[in-house]
This record gives sequence, C-alpha cells and structure tokens, in this order.
Amino acid sequence: MLTGCSPENETMDRAMALRSKLLLQGAEFDAQITADYGDKMYTFSVSCIVDPQGKLYFTVNEPQSIAGIEGTLSSEGGKLTFLDQALAFPELADGQITPVCAPWVLMNTLRSGYLTSCAKEGEGLRLSIDDSYKDDALHLDIWLDGQDAPVRGEILWQGRRILSMEVKNFRFV
Repeated sequence: MLTGCSPENETMDRAMALRSKLLLQGAEFDAQITADYGDKMYTFSVSCIVDPQGKLYFTVNEPQSIAGIEGTLSSEGGKLTFLDQALAFPELADGQITPVCAPWVLMNTLRSGYLTSCAKEGEGLRLSIDDSYKDDALHLDIWLDGQDAPVRGEILWQGRRILSMEVKNFRFV
C-alpha cells in the first residue's frame, strides 16, 4: 500500500555514503585514461586532486611527450598550463567532453549525477550514473572496490564507450 517505502538497500546506502563523503572531503588519485575514437585510441595517465567543491587539479604523467602538462577543471570551465608541450585531443560526444576531462566527469558524476542502478559485484559495487537528466547525457559505469573507492570507470555516449579509466591510489584528503 505504501509504494514510497522500501527496505534498506545496502548497496544504495554505500553509494550514497561515498557521495556524501565526496561532498565533504577532497580526494587524490591516479588515472590511466583511454579515449576511443573508433578508428584511433589514445592512452595517457594523470595524477589528480579534487577539492571538496569539486574543482579538479591534474598533472599529466605519461606519455613522456606530454608529461608535466597541468590543468584545472570545474563546472565553470578549465585551464591548461604547459611549456613546450600541448594537449590536442579531439572532442567526443558531439563536443561535450575531451579525454582530459574524464577524471573531472567521474568525480562530478559521483558527486551529483543521476544514479540509475547500483549492484554488488564481489566485495565491490558497480554504479550506473547519468551525468544529467538531458536526452544526450553521458552515462558512466563506475566500479568501486570493497572499501567503496573508485577503481574503474567507463564513459558512454549513445551506448558506445568513448572513455575508460583505471583509477589507482584513491584516497580522501
């Protein structure tokens, strides 16, 4: 009779606890990002720091040809700083995202996206989250380890994986 009532859901509680923690604390992590353009794939790695307001600071670690490029990303935009190198990745998803934005999209979506499903996989969780309620929303599948830290993420657009990330050394700061 009470359609709004449901029993406690441990997986959903864990996902919401991670969201709450990300809204209160910053985090640090490393990510290896692979951008899939269909005919070409690019892989690079970054070290990231995200503050409690969601602003992400990153430094490119590999490949060596672009190592040292730094940047910031937030909901207001982004900024790159570099000396002799430049990042020139084509945009994906009809201009919605570039590969270097993937860690920010991951964190922002964990903080405020529309959680469409949450399931236990082993000791961890698999979350499915849309970055918005729009028809052309980016869809993220995010895997959490047994301590509910992100370890992998995939960004899909119109059903096709365009970006994937392996997340390592995740910790709250």
